[in-house]
Amino acid sequence: MVEWLERSADPGRVHTEGRLVRAAIEEAREQVAGLLGVRPRAVVFTSGATEAANTAVWGAVATRPGGAVVVPGVEHSCVRDASTRAGNVVPIGVDPLGRVDPAAIAAAVGSAVGSAVGSADARGGVALVHCQWGNHEVGTLQPVAEVVELCRAAGAPVHVDAAQAVGRVRGLHLGTLGADLVSVSAHKFGGPPGIGALIIRRGLRLTPLLVGGEQERGRRAGMENVPAIMGFGAAAEALSGDRLATEEAEAVRRSSALLEAALAVPGVVAYGDTTASGRLPHLVCLGVAGVEAEAVLLGLDQAGIAAHSGSACSSEALEPSPVLEAMGVEARQSLRLSVGWSTTDEDVRTFAAAFPAVVARLRSLSG
Repeated sequence: MVEWLERSADPGRVHTEGRLVRAAIEEAREQVAGLLGVRPRAVVFTSGATEAANTAVWGAVATRPGGAVVVPGVEHSCVRDASTRAGNVVPIGVDPLGRVDPAAIAAAVGSAVGSAVGSADARGGVALVHCQWGNHEVGTLQPVAEVVELCRAAGAPVHVDAAQAVGRVRGLHLGTLGADLVSVSAHKFGGPPGIGALIIRRGLRLTPLLVGGEQERGRRAGMENVPAIMGFGAAAEALSGDRLATEEAEAVRRSSALLEAALAVPGVVAYGDTTASGRLPHLVCLGVAGVEAEAVLLGLDQAGIAAHSGSACSSEALEPSPVLEAMGVEARQSLRLSVGWSTTDEDVRTFAAAFPAVVARLRSLSG
């Protein structure tokens, strides 16, 4: 990235410097496409998964004005808020593990399509169906392939938030998944912040959210963030070959060790699907009875451990977790633990030693 910070040429220009930058951007696009298993032309660079998800909603609703937007209750806040702003949201419940039932989505899609057919207004129907790949708070994997298949059969566009899965889950071939739109973010797997992509299915025309230029083949206006795109491509390239499979296995091993150490403390429960095959490899979510999550986080921070409560995009709101509320579990006392490419076994041992002492001290203080 440092090299490209020093190159300020506009990739939209025809002079030599501009053409060199353009070639580098297209090489990075190929690297990202290779990780995702899609054609390079399907990759539209954005400022991150939040912009990508907003673009997906905006474009889908512009194509089908008045159409229903089907939103499971555990979707990320950027998906929920963008859909709510678009209007005509059809909420979908989840089970206590945070998993959506494809039959519930099929019923919602069928109802919306049926209402549109019986209406004098030719608009409507289903504008978009959301289904995240894996939950950002509890880690539960969703039946993405089944949902995409039933939506395609019903003629309903589907958007998959894959931000937590890309670069974490091997065998993620978006080209064969068949989703219309997929949002991803580079910083989730070691790339730089402020860069992501919206993957657009071949043949799908989408009204752009950002206008005012012909960058990204007219699908996203604005000067390209060249250094960040280079970092995105480099991170994607680093996960080629067997690297991703190795990292996934290590993440499962370390997150399982975190979970085992935490559940050994009385009054601690796990939220979401805790099986290795049913959750994201790098993330587990806990409930700690008798103490507030913020106090646990501060205690762990004093021990040199950075943990989290709820979603990264909602932690400052001081509101109960919408994800946990949708699951029907305690929504104010969640502790989210995740591991990454830089996590070590020593980090896990540090948590296992500190966590019981932090919880015990806080419980004694609360009387």
